[in-house]
Amino acid sequence: MMRQRFGGRVQKLSIDAAMVCPNRDARGGRGGCTFCLNEAFSPSYCRGVKSLCEQIDEGLRFHLSRGRSADYYVAYLQAGTNTNASVDRLRKLYAEVLDHPRISGLIIGTRPDAVSSEKLDMLADFSTKKYVAVEYGVESTSDATLSHVNRGHSFDDARWAIGATRERGIDVGAHFILGLPNERPEQLIEQTDKINELDINYIKFHQLQIFRSTPMAEEWALHPERFMFGAEGFSASSYVDLLVAILRRLAPTISLDRLFALAPRHLTLHSPLGGLRPDILKNMLVSRMLSGGFVQGDLYNY
Repeated sequence: MMRQRFGGRVQKLSIDAAMVCPNRDARGGRGGCTFCLNEAFSPSYCRGVKSLCEQIDEGLRFHLSRGRSADYYVAYLQAGTNTNASVDRLRKLYAEVLDHPRISGLIIGTRPDAVSSEKLDMLADFSTKKYVAVEYGVESTSDATLSHVNRGHSFDDARWAIGATRERGIDVGAHFILGLPNERPEQLIEQTDKINELDINYIKFHQLQIFRSTPMAEEWALHPERFMFGAEGFSASSYVDLLVAILRRLAPTISLDRLFALAPRHLTLHSPLGGLRPDILKNMLVSRMLSGGFVQGDLYNY
């Protein structure tokens, strides 16, 4: 999707604005999502103690030193809830990023319950000058699941946020976790129909990873039967089978941004895919799709 938007090679640069999640905020939070470990989501070069411009410059050096040159660079506010501040503060932060001469756009990761019409109006104004997208952590279409993992918002909250963002002409991405407690493969396949009803431009799926020192780590130890992979773990092959079934029902207009995740090993208590690299899993998925003659959306219910 990004290559089509910009007409060239695009590299994301993760930056950290040190935004607090309202679900974990000591002043009024609800304890946070049971699966969350925020430090698992940020590269080493981006830390909130540095200015955003310093993080961008360091990110450029990081990628260039590894031969990842690009025609365009898009800043990515990934960790934390990056709309959880006053409109005035957010305007200054976003302007600092978008004013950087090497930055062609900004992707803002946030929660459906952390946006407002006023904040979205501000983002719409920025989007007339440079590319802006909002990426919402939805995680599941099931309110029972969202409540179980202490997500702090409902699926209706996600519907509203996504619709209000798209009404302003802003691109929207949505993030879903596959393997949350009490969800089974057939339920995850069926939820694709609800996802198709959302007006999103791109989607991220990834397998549940259990991080150390989280409430979910304790739940997994005490109640492995609640998890699709149980105490032994499901195989990479079965996860790929699940993705095939989901992708065949997913609207072909939705771009795939991510299908697997790999977090730092020292933070991960359990990953059901056994640490296989995303490129290996991607090759397995492509092979499975090609051998079956499948394409994204061939079972989509128009």
